[in-house]
Amino acid sequence: MSRDVLNTDLYEVNMALAYLGEGMTAPATFSLFVRDLPADRGFLVAAGLERVIDYLERFHVTAAHLAVLSDALGRPALELRNLRFTGDVWAVPEGRVVYAGEPLLEVTAPLPQAQFVETFLLNQVTYATALTSKAARCVLAAAGKPVVDFGLRRTHGVEAGLQAARAGAIVGFAGTSNVAAAARYGLPAVGTMAHSFVESFADERTAFRAFVRRSTGPAILLVDTYDTERGVWIAADVLRTVARERQLGVRLDSGDIDVLSRRARRILNDAGVPTARIVANGSLDEYAVERLVAVGAPVDLFAVGTKVGTSADAPYLDSAYKLVEYDGHPVMKRSTGKATLPGPKQVFRRAGAVDLIACRDEFGPPGAEPLLEPAMLQGRRISPAEPPQDVVAAAHRHFRADLAGLSEPVRRIRRPETMTPELTQSLRQLTTDLDKRLERH
Repeated sequence: MSRDVLNTDLYEVNMALAYLGEGMTAPATFSLFVRDLPADRGFLVAAGLERVIDYLERFHVTAAHLAVLSDALGRPALELRNLRFTGDVWAVPEGRVVYAGEPLLEVTAPLPQAQFVETFLLNQVTYATALTSKAARCVLAAAGKPVVDFGLRRTHGVEAGLQAARAGAIVGFAGTSNVAAAARYGLPAVGTMAHSFVESFADERTAFRAFVRRSTGPAILLVDTYDTERGVWIAADVLRTVARERQLGVRLDSGDIDVLSRRARRILNDAGVPTARIVANGSLDEYAVERLVAVGAPVDLFAVGTKVGTSADAPYLDSAYKLVEYDGHPVMKRSTGKATLPGPKQVFRRAGAVDLIACRDEFGPPGAEPLLEPAMLQGRRISPAEPPQDVVAAAHRHFRADLAGLSEPVRRIRRPETMTPELTQSLRQLTTDLDKRLERH
């Protein structure tokens, strides 16, 4: 039994049953968007769509699910037997840059179906978008130097570790320490050694020699178990004996990375291994990477882990999944600070201007690009499922293209500007008219 169907909040089940009981099964459109960007975010990177499409295509309430749902409700839930998703999804492709207020996806399906899947869709899109947006900032901060993912051991579960590695792949990370993620998403598997390896031997030299003798691939030696500078000298002496076709390097895991990387670079050059790379990690995020790049620290590769794999400074997004149309009639929420835009929508991207949010059936301005594309029709994906690494590669192409079009103020790591989308006249009028009608009632 797939447990994905059960990964929902109980009130979704109660509402779906109530709709069925009341005969409310007409088509409903829900819009998923982020209300406001977290601090220090000029943009977001859309992600999570592939998992959503896979879930919706497989969605099926079986007898085994009914037993669990009935137990949770305290009464039979027979009305949900054989419930499947038969609706449509329009969505922003993964990897595309998006802004607050813009729909990331919209679901149109019979009301009970569209309601039931809310929790899962919010969970997947929100989390994946938060991680991918954080990873994108690391790529920007590194200013062309490679970044790799070291986050698995401290992400919030192994599934979260896969998500973090996938996020890195979308924005162009050079590799991941996560072996499963490397195989799944076509990334190089990367890694060095732990302090425990060094401590297991009589001394650093013996440990380093054993590692380069018994390991394959890059010979990257961890040099700060005892004394960093002495560790670099010993590592340089050992690296001189390694075949030059192997990648050589040292890893700095603690201390003042700027100061220690400069000393390490001098030692490695003086010892005759100038091609040895310096890898830095140890609680790095985009802020630390940006500082190191700005002062010219001779770090060749940044390994980011805990703070990026958990999106530590912004671990959630203020996302919402709101009903915008039912049975052909636009609806909206009027709550102070949380009002929504009615009706199915489209977002148009315009060169040299902010994005334009429009009604779904509107034509965009000349030269404008529609961001939302049909992803599912009548419960089936539009395009055949592709291997995970191909999906990630396509998302990476979207990201690179959108990133090239971002202005410097929006790309900034600290105090960035952001783009506030505009509304078309038709959408503004629809919103105003519906607001007045609701006020009268």
